[in-house]
Amino acid sequence: MTENEKQSVKAMLPDDEALYELANLFKMFGDPTRAKILSCLQIRDMYVGELAETLGMTDSAVSHQLRVLRSAKLVKGTKEGKEVKYSLDDDHVTKILEYGLTHVNEEK
Repeated sequence: MTENEKQSVKAMLPDDEALYELANLFKMFGDPTRAKILSCLQIRDMYVGELAETLGMTDSAVSHQLRVLRSAKLVKGTKEGKEVKYSLDDDHVTKILEYGLTHVNEEK
């Protein structure tokens, strides 16, 4: 590789802050519990209690993971009366899940 090619590749790289944020985003998907919660929300919007019952977890454990996912802008909550119904934040989250599952199931 020539020096010009190296410089060209380097110039095309995202900046360090963007790469740091990207790495943190993928960390969110690195936890099986969070991946299960995201998968449930991909199927339909759910309340904490519904997620807890579906996944065999406590409401407290689900709430903790939802806080983490909210801070990463992967899920959002909509207040409905005294409860909050959770959903995926946007279509990008759905696509990440779909592409990831397609990739892991490629050779099966």
